[in-house]
Amino acid sequence: MHTAASESPDGLRYGDHVDLRGGRFYGPVSLGAPPPQPPPPDVLSALPAAPVGFTGRDPELAALLGGLRPPDGSAAPAPARPWAVTGLGGIGKTALVLRAAHTARDAGWFSGGVLFLDLAGYDDAAVSPASAVAALLYALGVGDAHLPSKEVNQHALYLSRLATLADEGRRVLLLLDNVREAGQLPPLLPGSDAHRVVFTSRESQPSLPVRELALGPLSPRDSTALVTEALDGDDRLEREADSVGELTALCEHLPLALQIAAALLRRHRSRGRVASLVEELRSGHRLTGTLHSPGVDQYGRPLALAPVFEASMSRLPDGRAGALCLLARIACADYDTETAAEATGLPVTETLDVLDDLACAHLVTRDEPGDEGRERWRLHGLVRSYACARDAAEPGPAAAAHAARARVRRYFARRAEECDRHMPFPVHDPSPDAVRRREAALAWFDAEHANLVAAVLWPEDDEPEARVRLALSLAGYLRWRRFFEDWIAVGRAARPLARRMGDEHAEAAVCNHLGSALSRGGVAEEAIEPLTRAAHLFQRVGDPRGEGMAWNNLGLAQRRSGDPATALTTHTRARGRFRDLGDRWNEGRAQHNMGRALSDVGRDDEAAEAFTLACELHRGHDRIYHGDSLSSLGWALHLGGRTEEAVTALQEALRIRREYDNWYATGLTGSNLALALEVAGRSAEAAEARAEADVACARAGTRAIVYGHHH
Repeated sequence: MHTAASESPDGLRYGDHVDLRGGRFYGPVSLGAPPPQPPPPDVLSALPAAPVGFTGRDPELAALLGGLRPPDGSAAPAPARPWAVTGLGGIGKTALVLRAAHTARDAGWFSGGVLFLDLAGYDDAAVSPASAVAALLYALGVGDAHLPSKEVNQHALYLSRLATLADEGRRVLLLLDNVREAGQLPPLLPGSDAHRVVFTSRESQPSLPVRELALGPLSPRDSTALVTEALDGDDRLEREADSVGELTALCEHLPLALQIAAALLRRHRSRGRVASLVEELRSGHRLTGTLHSPGVDQYGRPLALAPVFEASMSRLPDGRAGALCLLARIACADYDTETAAEATGLPVTETLDVLDDLACAHLVTRDEPGDEGRERWRLHGLVRSYACARDAAEPGPAAAAHAARARVRRYFARRAEECDRHMPFPVHDPSPDAVRRREAALAWFDAEHANLVAAVLWPEDDEPEARVRLALSLAGYLRWRRFFEDWIAVGRAARPLARRMGDEHAEAAVCNHLGSALSRGGVAEEAIEPLTRAAHLFQRVGDPRGEGMAWNNLGLAQRRSGDPATALTTHTRARGRFRDLGDRWNEGRAQHNMGRALSDVGRDDEAAEAFTLACELHRGHDRIYHGDSLSSLGWALHLGGRTEEAVTALQEALRIRREYDNWYATGLTGSNLALALEVAGRSAEAAEARAEADVACARAGTRAIVYGHHH
């Protein structure tokens, strides 16, 4: 008997020269059709064990479980989008997914089963979509005897199996770990909205319609909890709580790094203290290289950071890894796009493309633009450490990094000079444009504060001119924000650079700012030498205004050092320089400081006269310093027992100070006004002034106490 050949859906051929003579039959036979398929078996769970010591991630876990929970039936089910859990290698993506999967399975949400497949996207040989489909078919109970030979038919059978389970009301959760690229996913996605898919990847997959859950580092508390769980019962944790905190900070709260650190502590228990590991990590040339422990974790993965980061960097498009290394070697806490462009040496538009690629790979983090609309970008500390060490010994990358730092420093110097010009309050030009320029300048300084200070302090002994320019342009901002420690550090770094330049005027300016910073920062005795040097240098180069400012600052330092009599002489000398120049503004400042010195020696009536003259010099010329002089006048009148006059002066001073973003000065004047009102018997008004002073001082980071005069 001969039949025509036909092919079954699974790729097998039936009826091709079938001879049935002499056959024995035990059931019905249908020629030209595939044999009957067995009923779909129960799906066996292919879920690895739950992660041991899982900590933190409460919001992320809640969000993921919310996406896996069965619909309540109150509305038509929406198309089920896959969930993408993304983040830096070692950030804990697999642990989160497995924790969620175990919770969902235990709750009975997936009666069809839970399938887990590692696509090995970051290994040398990733799992192909065809191999993944075959593996999932095996998990669905399709053995070799029923596995179609053609890939297209395997895919059809895979979808058919899942569809059958969906029709039976049996939901399946499919977990796909380590997806490298978008092309790995579509062949594996179920055709039914009843099932759920969660995948992990070190890269965002913007081409796919997924719900992305991007993970960042753990909180410090959760980092400590992870180490505590990993070292359960280790008495070192309680004895060395501070060292444990330092260890988690060195690990930058990256779960894999914390697990490695815990393994090292278990392995080297005989070495004693947690502090020993902290010191080892700090002193190591490559932090990511030091964070390496023999063995594997509970899922068989090596306990090593460097290979994880290298796998991510090796997947970057051309030029991106080099750009990342340049960004890492710029000692900035974070970057705006313009700074990153200077570091990479690329135009801003190309730099944005680079940053977008790095952000998709989770090697940099993009902060949402603030009120000023400026994006900022950050590197995880361990990524920075690895990228800095990568090819560091090669002369080419080292020279490129040196050039990048020079570009960034010069850019900072240019921008700081421009912003510094807009820092003074626009008292002479109170137009909206002038106010906006100042606000923009202050916002830029606020955003770049740490980076600007660091750029002056970078250790390269070159570009003294750019470093000095930057230090001088920073001074006004650091004074305004009362960042005295930074101001002192910047001045101390810039002074030898200015001297090396042989520019006496620049050296005088640096000494003047350094002395002022020391004086205001509580080390007034140290301020006297640089301020004296500044005054003599300004005199030598023929800058009487600079000389007068140095004398004025020197007088302040002398008074703060406990020598108000000498300070009075010095301020009088400064006033003479400004009077000769016809500089009423600076003359008023010197006159004001003379009043302070007079007050300190108990000559309150003369002090009040000096402050009154200072008010006249500033009235109609500089409203801010008019407010300063009124505030000091009010305090002098208060000390002299002229209470009602003191209240009037302090109230007017407070009205002026409210107009400007100087919470320290507002708190000072409000505090003194409260005291004067209490003496005047006006208790309700005093309480109101005290409350306002408390708020202002809190915003300034100080306390509402009696400051006396504004320092």
